[in-house]
Amino acid sequence: MTHYRKIIKATTAGFILSFLFLFTGNAVAQDGKAIFSANCASCHALNRDLTGPALAGVEDRGPWGDRKKLYAWIHNPTGFMATDAYTADLKKKFNNNVMTPFPQLSEKEIDAILDYIKTAPPPGEGKTEKEPTEKNASEGDSSLLFGILTLILAIVAFTLLQVNANLRKMADDKEGVGSKEPIPFWRNKTYIAFLTVILFLVGGYLTTKGAIGLGRSQKYQPTQPIVYSHKVHAGINQVNCLYCHGAAQDGKQATIPSVNVCMNCHLAINEYTGTAKIYDAEGNEVNGTAEIQKLYKYAGFEFGKPWDPSKAKPIEWVRLHNLPDHVYFNHSQHVKAGQVQCQTCHGEINKMDEVYQFSDLSMGWCINCHRTTNVKFKDNGFYSIYEKYHENLKNGTFDSTKGITVEQIGGTECQKCHY
Repeated sequence: MTHYRKIIKATTAGFILSFLFLFTGNAVAQDGKAIFSANCASCHALNRDLTGPALAGVEDRGPWGDRKKLYAWIHNPTGFMATDAYTADLKKKFNNNVMTPFPQLSEKEIDAILDYIKTAPPPGEGKTEKEPTEKNASEGDSSLLFGILTLILAIVAFTLLQVNANLRKMADDKEGVGSKEPIPFWRNKTYIAFLTVILFLVGGYLTTKGAIGLGRSQKYQPTQPIVYSHKVHAGINQVNCLYCHGAAQDGKQATIPSVNVCMNCHLAINEYTGTAKIYDAEGNEVNGTAEIQKLYKYAGFEFGKPWDPSKAKPIEWVRLHNLPDHVYFNHSQHVKAGQVQCQTCHGEINKMDEVYQFSDLSMGWCINCHRTTNVKFKDNGFYSIYEKYHENLKNGTFDSTKGITVEQIGGTECQKCHY
């Protein structure tokens, strides 16, 4: 029976190691995707340019064939750019935006991201790439699946251990060797301690993850009373953002346009004749003309007849972007003084049908932007109070190739956003 015991132990160990090998093989790619989603996806897509360039085939471009250079770039973009012409050209191409540094990412984590980018299917292979607003279930997180597989593995392992204990008792009884009755697993202190530690670790991880994400609504895309396509208005028809959100340049809030602003155009436009298809938040095709009729109901307007604006009632839009009450944010400070483009925070809004929250709007996200964004001094009267920086640039005290970041003029001081 001792021989059988060894066989059972070897089989159990082999089963567990084989299962773990299969699990970790998938987990590496999953980890790369998870790290990419957490750190890169707000500015980069795999197969299209966003705030930054598309990352598919990144290691075949510029100096990135050498991963050590990629490590240096990701850890300190501004420092790397000072000695590299390729990244300096990238800065010009993407509206002088410099990538946020990620010194916290280890080389192994960066390797996992690059391996994920390599294994991701190219566009047009199997199915066409969808618009950013469409939901793609196959791209969802597989964490639940891995959790279920881990639970199954744990149950199988405990079952095999119990079988092994029972077989040992049977062998000892047959050989006339006295042995104690095996302790049921629910009374075994070793099992109880092990399960307690596992539950503590899982609970701690979920609690920490939930606390970090508290109040964040990235990718939030509620159903609106009217499907308003930014892709049609701001993209195809090139309506300036400030035509509808004029207060973004002169006030704290960007504001939602009134029905009167919508009717400035739609008094004459009563049907959608564009060739581009419109999709709602669920990815269903929308009849543009029917959405215009919804606007007319809010406006109290009948096409072909004089319109009485006093009959209009507000459209009950669902707000997307919300900051905590203890945070101060001023749109005009960024749009007019800082000359920040709308797409920097809101993504490629000119390619969205129903808008979703592009950035996580976390404190770290804001601070990283202030640390890496250069102040636009040229022809900007708002910054005349910083004459010393003008003088330092003239006399060479500051390196003009690196510029002066928002952080250097106090952009990361607590009272700038909290008061």
